[in-house]
Amino acid sequence: SNFLKIVEAGDGNRHEHYLADGEIANIHNILFTLNKETEGAINIFTDGEEYRIKSSFEGSFMRMADQLEGTLTIDSLQMLQLRSLYSVGSMQFVIPEPVVKGSYGVVPIPEEEKNPNSQDALILDISTNGETVRKEVLGGKGSSSYMDKFTLGGLDFTLGYGSKVYELPFNIALNDFIAEKYPGTEKAYASFMSKITVEDDRPFDYDIYMNHVLDHEGYRFFQASFDPDEKGTVLSVNHDRMGTWITYTGYFLLYLGLMGIMFFGKTRFKDLANSLEKLRKKKTAIAGILFFALSIPLGAQEDQAAAEHTHSMGPTEAQLDSLFSSTVIAEEHAAKFGKLIIQDEGGRMKPINTFASELLRKLSLKDSYRDLNADQVFLSMMLNPALWYNTDFIALDKKAQNDSIRKIIGVPEGQKYIKATDFFDSQGRNKLGPYLQEAFATNTPNKFQQDFKDAYFRLSLLDRALSGEILKIFPLLNDENNKWISAMEYRSGQYQVSDSLYANFIQNAVPYYLISLREAKQTGDFTEADKILKAFAQNQKNHGAEILPSANRVEAEVIYNKLDIFNRLYKYYALVGILMFLVLVLRIFKDREIWRIATYFFKGVIILFFVWHTAGLIMRWYISGHAPWSDAYESILYVSWATLAMGLSLGRKSDMTIAAATFVTSMLLWIAHQSWVDPSIANLVPVLDSYWLMIHVAVIVGSYGPLTVGMILGVVSLLLIILTNKKNKVKMDHTLKELTIINELTLTVGVIMLTIGNFLGGQWANESWGRYWGWDPKETWALISILVYVFVIHTRLVPGLRGRWLFNFLSIIAFASIMMTYFGVNFYLVGLHSYASGAQVITPSFIWYTVVGVFVLGGVSYWRYQVNYAKP
Repeated sequence: SNFLKIVEAGDGNRHEHYLADGEIANIHNILFTLNKETEGAINIFTDGEEYRIKSSFEGSFMRMADQLEGTLTIDSLQMLQLRSLYSVGSMQFVIPEPVVKGSYGVVPIPEEEKNPNSQDALILDISTNGETVRKEVLGGKGSSSYMDKFTLGGLDFTLGYGSKVYELPFNIALNDFIAEKYPGTEKAYASFMSKITVEDDRPFDYDIYMNHVLDHEGYRFFQASFDPDEKGTVLSVNHDRMGTWITYTGYFLLYLGLMGIMFFGKTRFKDLANSLEKLRKKKTAIAGILFFALSIPLGAQEDQAAAEHTHSMGPTEAQLDSLFSSTVIAEEHAAKFGKLIIQDEGGRMKPINTFASELLRKLSLKDSYRDLNADQVFLSMMLNPALWYNTDFIALDKKAQNDSIRKIIGVPEGQKYIKATDFFDSQGRNKLGPYLQEAFATNTPNKFQQDFKDAYFRLSLLDRALSGEILKIFPLLNDENNKWISAMEYRSGQYQVSDSLYANFIQNAVPYYLISLREAKQTGDFTEADKILKAFAQNQKNHGAEILPSANRVEAEVIYNKLDIFNRLYKYYALVGILMFLVLVLRIFKDREIWRIATYFFKGVIILFFVWHTAGLIMRWYISGHAPWSDAYESILYVSWATLAMGLSLGRKSDMTIAAATFVTSMLLWIAHQSWVDPSIANLVPVLDSYWLMIHVAVIVGSYGPLTVGMILGVVSLLLIILTNKKNKVKMDHTLKELTIINELTLTVGVIMLTIGNFLGGQWANESWGRYWGWDPKETWALISILVYVFVIHTRLVPGLRGRWLFNFLSIIAFASIMMTYFGVNFYLVGLHSYASGAQVITPSFIWYTVVGVFVLGGVSYWRYQVNYAKP
């Protein structure tokens, strides 16, 4: 038989199906057919090597090889694009390969290919009346639709494997389903809601949406999904009349008890705090800090210069410099242009200043070019697109790990920046074409294939920017989803505008603006260009006021971009943290008044930086409209804030803790500004648009701060052990006791926050989709981290595991579980909480060096501990 493979993600997870010739298959409430036209279905037809599709739903497709986009028109017979992503409502599917011949059956999945979405099967031998047959029944948790009907020995059988079906004691009628999308988008949903009526003895209306649950007669209904045509809804339900409140009461008692450890009664935490206060009354000296401060290298800024190459027959460098200078617009006018509003691909309304910054960063991995800011660069692109096709500023892998691209396109080995024309041969063909087909054909591209895709993405992005396609500054009249378009999109005939005057404005305003800019460049008078910018802004107010951000929010975003707070702070934190370490070292040898004053000065500076850090988070919160810990970049910013907050809270008891926390904060912020972390502000998916984001994420991610401080205190303690000798043993012993107590206090706070945050996550999950725990990788590793740290802080109770060396060493080792919980899950594993894209990830070599370094540190410090501290 002939079978057609369909790969889909109708429920958000990847599934593979094989559609037999003449079969009608129900896939997530969407009918698919192969060579059997059926009304209300997505019909696929084959004729030799030609494939056609006729859909009962509107949709779109994107060909993966060249990013070509098209429309799937309802009830229209069209050519089917293989290896293209089709989107129909919430359903996305791909036909990855032509029809294959074979037989279809159930076979075991190899262990290495198993994943959470793999189907289960029961293989049954059924015997009756002397006859036996083997049946393979697919199903599993959540499945109830697959039934195998057959006759055996004169009896009719129906076999099914899956969840049990329950009847509700009342009915629910759907009155309306409302799916709100972000402005101008097709599938970026801001929220979706079911307006229902409960038909019971006392009927009533209710709205069910994400994080807003219907509770009725012990049943809880959750908004789970919806039909692609947005006319039907999918609700999940559980039956838990008393269990929810009993569970929540238990959680509350847990939270109360954990917090009580820190504030009430005679607890270990209170005893440690009292012991630390007694130690502080003694004059102690801290040694070894200099070694620590100087042993961790700061990340250097990447060299901004790109190697030159002469293989191209394009314009000379002198010609490019001349053309470049002719397109440089005054910064004052560029700033006005930067405040104009644009609609991005995700539907976010933002100033062009933000858009241009993101564009430049994605293309070149830099925030400026030739001393020009992002607004000036974008205007230069608009004025002379050909110049930027011939400019070396498209970034390749900065560490030059994949020189295959450079060899293929013909640029020198290790060159970091190339021009768009390097990608094409003399016939205009893309040199990466054959390699891109292979990279886009695999679901899990390796590092080299990902590099090819990244290079192509930057080339495609530049082409769209230079053509003007992404300059979406014109509101489309009477569009139900407030879509904005570019002049190029209008000229292509993709959109129609009934108002002839407005149509003329869309078509000619940008060219006229560019003419006025060229004239202003010659005369120095930008009056006319300023007037046109005002006309653009007024037009947006006239036709798009409903979704325009307020003037204050736009101004705040521009200021936020200009201040570049977090990118600057990591350098400032590093400098002040190291200087404070040096001052503390000088105080070891001679505690002069000037060094005490310097210590207070640096503490004051760090507090000011912390206030600036806090202000930056508040600004980002105001600009985005949601708590600033919803993605990878924001969560790193928040972890760094929590780390320093913890350090400052312990500052009264230990100056060294402030210095250590400041240095760690600088490293975290440095990580946040590496090329693989996207700092862009984005719209939230519906499940994150909740007050639970502020509660759960703030607590659980905030716990990483104290645990990070604990790790760095462990490192410092082991270094002090190594540097202990007979002359300084007394001072070192006092200091080591102080640091170990602070470390245990810090880890205790971290474990309490991590535990409370994890249980708050269970409450959020229960309020969102009706289950507390799903063994998602993030949930699992958060639990592992709790168990690991609980073990560490209780080693003092285990004979043979007591001692300051082991406790501090374990505080370092345990931090690996936090690294896995955050970075490992977010970028290696694919799950509900992750940022991973499915690409194969290569572990950076520095991780292995770090592991070896930690164990070398542990080994050497253990030897010195036995020499100086171990009791005979």
